[in-house]
Formats: sequence, structure tokens, C-alpha cells
Amino acid sequence: MGGSALISKTLGEGDRERANGYFSLFVVIAVSGLAFTAIGFLCLAPIVRTFGVSEETEAGCRVYAGVQFASLTALMLQYAFQSFFITAEKSKIGLAVTVASGAVNIALDALFIAGFRWGVFGAALATALGQAVGGIVPLVYFLRKNSSLLRLGKPVCDGKAVLRACANGSSELLTNISTSLVNILYNAQLLKAAGEDGVAAYGVIMYVGFLFMGIFFGYAMGVAPVVGFHYGAQNQAELKNLFEKSLVVQAVVGVVLTVLAEALSLPLARLFVGYDKGLEEMTCHGLRLYSVAFVIMGFNVFASSFFTALNNGAVSASISFLRTLLFQCGAVLLLPLIWGLNGIWLSVVAAEILSLVVSAGFFIGMRKKYRY
Repeated sequence: MGGSALISKTLGEGDRERANGYFSLFVVIAVSGLAFTAIGFLCLAPIVRTFGVSEETEAGCRVYAGVQFASLTALMLQYAFQSFFITAEKSKIGLAVTVASGAVNIALDALFIAGFRWGVFGAALATALGQAVGGIVPLVYFLRKNSSLLRLGKPVCDGKAVLRACANGSSELLTNISTSLVNILYNAQLLKAAGEDGVAAYGVIMYVGFLFMGIFFGYAMGVAPVVGFHYGAQNQAELKNLFEKSLVVQAVVGVVLTVLAEALSLPLARLFVGYDKGLEEMTCHGLRLYSVAFVIMGFNVFASSFFTALNNGAVSASISFLRTLLFQCGAVLLLPLIWGLNGIWLSVVAAEILSLVVSAGFFIGMRKKYRY
């Protein structure tokens, strides 16, 4: 994401050759997933043991995570190209690749789990092969001659550009790391409060939540290169117009998603865990509380992405750090002491409210500097 913002700004400045050099450099860096694969295998066993889960659950964790670590490079390329397709003004191709990746995952889930009866291994392998489609197909596209703004070629060996991209994308780094850490903390708290049923309910809520949150993240990723381009080209009027319209979009979409999530909470819970009445009720209740956060969430996701696109990594990282780590960790540790299990479900709502105050402060404080 940090690299995408730098490429967009460079395109806005009219230097397409250098933008392609940056693009090639950042794709090469994405292949570093091979190193993280090795680290993941080394850390897997001690991490799983930390939670003290049953032997059956531990075995499933090792199998699933092992396959996922093996496919990590493909996943990193998939994430990178999702952003670069938008920067290259080929968002429709990016959407097609994403849909194809998901379709492969779904089809192979049915084949490996229902057909071959491979269980957890089948689910993990289907996900890994879907990620391979999402990572390798774009790689082939950009290596060949194409009609987009970007093409893979000789990387620009620019250490300062790498540092700028890392600093600028630090908010997305913090968001992903924090999300993982917070999920671990949620699971640990739920094991204490409601046992493995609580973890199962949270899993369902997260899957449903990702469907709704994907709209916020999709818009943020889609608008970021446009913001970066207008910033690089110094089109203040367009930047202001884009900013104001984006706030309206987040407000409307937030209300609509919250209403939908509240209305569909019972059918969705029944779809996933209808085999257990108690678990279904827990999941439905948790989803209804969790869904209140959608009213606010879009503003915070947009704020972080907006400042990344303006190449202000410090502000973007501050929003992400406070939102996804400090506020959520504090809420999930403190609120259960007051409201028990309900406090865990409401933790994300509390974190989003606090983050909105921070986002609004940065929007107001930085308005004169960037003239939006």
C-alpha cells in the first residue's frame, strides 16, 4: 500500500518510467514471503501450544497453518497486486482476478472437503490454490506487454524509496499485525468466558464481519491511488471534492451495512451454526452487538488510507495503531470485567468510537496543510 501511494504520486508528477521502476522493485520485495514461510514453520508449534487447546484442535491448527505458511508468497503477491491493479487503472481486471481466486477456493473446498473428505487439510489446500491464482495470474499479466500504466521491468534500486514506502505503508502493516494480535487476544478471552463455543461464535462473526468490512476496505483501496495522483499533480480542488464525497459515502454505507447486519444476524448465525441452538443464539447475539461498529468503521478505515495516499505515513500509522491495537486491546481486556461476554462483543464498537475522535482530529488538523 505504501508503494502504491508512492507510485501514484510519481505518476501524478508525470514520471511514468520511474513509476514502473518502483513498481518492479516492490513486486520483487513481495517475494520475500519465502523468508516468512520459514519463520512461520519455526514458530507454529509453540504458538499453538500457548493456548492449551484440545489435541484435536491443536492438530487442526498445525495442518491448516502449515499449508498457509507454504503459500505465503502467493498471498503476499495477491495483496500487492490488488492495490497495483487500481494504480495501473485496471481495477476491473483486479476485480476479475479476485473473483477468480475466490471461485477457485470455493470450488476446491467443495471438491476436497465434500468430495475427497480431506477435512482441514482440504480446506487449507483450497485456500492456498486460490491464493496462487490471485498472485500468479497478475504476475504473468504485468510481465507481458499490456495496456495499463504499469509494467514489470528493471527495478529501480532506490533504498530511500523502499524506506518511504515502508514508512508510508506502516499503517497497513500495523492494521494487519494488530488484527492478528487482537484476534489471538479475543480468542484467549473467549476461551475463558465461553469455552470453545465462544471461539466458534467469534469465528462466524469474523467471517460475516469481513464480508461487510470488505466494502470499506475496497473503497479505501480504490480511492487511495486517485487521492495520490491528485496530490502529486497538486489538484487541490479535485482532492477536496474527493474527500467530501468520500465522507458522504462512508456515512451512507455505514448505516446501510449496520441495518443489514442486524436484520440478517439470525439467518447468518443459523447458516453457520444452526446445528447447535445454544451456539446459534450466542452467535446471533454477538453479531448484533458487533454490527453497531459498522456505522463508524468506514470513517476510520478511510482516514488511514487517505493519509497513506497523501504519503503521510506517520498520521496513517497513528490512526491504525490506536484503532486496531491500543483501543481494541484495552477494550477487550477491560469491558469483559464490566459486562462479561457482552463486553467482548462490544469491544470493537468502543474501539471504533475512540478511533473516530482521533480520525476527526487529524482530518481537521491537517486540512490547511493538504487543502482538502
